Amino acid sequence: MVSGTTGALAETTTGTGTSGECWAPDTNPHPLEVSWLQVGDGTTQEHLDFLMNDRRRLYSRYDGVKLPADLGDGMAVRLTNTVLADQPYRVSAKFRCGGKDRLVDIYLARVAAGRDGIKDLTALMRIAQKRYGGVYRCTPGE
Repeated sequence: MVSGTTGALAETTTGTGTSGECWAPDTNPHPLEVSWLQVGDGTTQEHLDFLMNDRRRLYSRYDGVKLPADLGDGMAVRLTNTVLADQPYRVSAKFRCGGKDRLVDIYLARVAAGRDGIKDLTALMRIAQKRYGGVYRCTPGE
């Protein structure tokens, strides 16, 4: 509903529990893309912090909106006139789950007419964190 994509969706997933991404459908640009990363397996806390700080700086330049505190440290944005224009709707959050920092990014190529993209991105992040916790057996926020 959010993206306005219709028809059958085929998803592709790559990665592991510590890092990876999935997208659907498998076309370019991906109408929906989700990536995740956590400290461990070669990813340091400093690197995770660097990535979130970089996203925060970029999103702030485009009037990004801070996410509610229960979703951790994050922002949602619609980027315009950037090299990232193929997926301008973006939300990123660094949050604790199972005592480790996690970073989840969600990118959309478009938002259906009449929808509030920032509100929808925030809702999608809430769903993603809940699913992440279920899949990786941790509780978001802890």
